[in-house]
Amino acid sequence: MVEWDIRKLQILRTLRERETVTATAEALRMTPSAVSQQLTNLARQLGVPLLEAQGRRVRLTDAARLVLRHAEAVFEQLERADAELAAYTQGEAGEVRVGAFSTAVPALVVPAVRALRTRHPGVSVRVREAEAGEAYELLAAGDVDLALSLAAQAPTAADPRFTRVPLLADPLDLALPRDHPLAAVDGLRLADLAGEPWIFGGSGPWSDITRGACEAAGFSPVQGHSAAGWTAILAMVEAGMGVALVPRMAVVAREGVAMRELTEDRPRRHVVAAVRKGAGEGAAVGRVLGVLREVAGELSEGAQAVTR
Repeated sequence: MVEWDIRKLQILRTLRERETVTATAEALRMTPSAVSQQLTNLARQLGVPLLEAQGRRVRLTDAARLVLRHAEAVFEQLERADAELAAYTQGEAGEVRVGAFSTAVPALVVPAVRALRTRHPGVSVRVREAEAGEAYELLAAGDVDLALSLAAQAPTAADPRFTRVPLLADPLDLALPRDHPLAAVDGLRLADLAGEPWIFGGSGPWSDITRGACEAAGFSPVQGHSAAGWTAILAMVEAGMGVALVPRMAVVAREGVAMRELTEDRPRRHVVAAVRKGAGEGAAVGRVLGVLREVAGELSEGAQAVTR
């Protein structure tokens, strides 16, 4: 029977994700020569070639992909074993490391931490602000236990490494200068602002969300100014420099800004959590996920109350 080496399989898995030996070595804090040696030893143990040259790089063979397909089930089972062992030894105690995008921290994570202090004081949360790309790298590397991101930036449900958990459909409201002629108009639609200068990031998910919402309403937004932070965007709106779509959970009240709910073409952004496959069964991670769902549900109910 073949001798399976979990550490070497993890190196092969990381190579598949990082694509080069150098990047794999950096991710695993190894030298490139050590990575190459371990993979050569693994190929010898398994009796099949795992890598083949492709120019100055290497690519995984079909045999390597077959091995990894089966190894994913092993990794998932090991995560489940770790989770069950932690639940056995710690019970209600444990630390959960959370990577979350900026607006999710005050809106979702902080209220969840407050609730956990009351209900499960033995469960602590360590928060790391991280945008989606970094958060999922940290999650895959084991540096965080739970990642929060927009659904559009999350790995697909078919990704064998993670389990996705839907949390929230966050409504997008329209931010206008307080003295804008449409600031007090009932039944406001996105199309009513088609001729306005819009403020949003030059690229990335928020640019895509704004453009997509406006195009669904029948027009392409003219970008008057580019900004990524909500403080900067709302300050420019307050100064009369343009209008913007702002997620409800990111809004900070400003005297000179009128926040208006859209009665039609109401866009939303979807927020999800993700854990490594099998890890969600751990007591501490499960507690944090449960409280995050509750906080998200309260936010959703609040949003529905606003619309009624």
